[in-house]
Amino acid sequence: MSIFAIADLHLSFASPKPMDIFGENWENHEDKIKRYWEKTVKENDTVLLPGDFSWAMALESTYKDFEYLSKLPRKKDNAKRQP
Repeated sequence: MSIFAIADLHLSFASPKPMDIFGENWENHEDKIKRYWEKTVKENDTVLLPGDFSWAMALESTYKDFEYLSKLPRKKDNAKRQP
């Protein structure tokens, strides 16, 4: 099991923002994140996401960004807890 951390994803699926203004490394950055995530993160790994997920200015505009994150493979805790 490994623990990874990634921040400052700056997703903008609801209102696309041209990220290449920050340099060539930012072109298609969503595809790069997904490709490297799927290549690196294994079934029992945990990924910490400390923040700056989205460029959205309103919670309603973050839906597609969080949907993208939820589809990336990662460890999910579905253990049943006793009250």
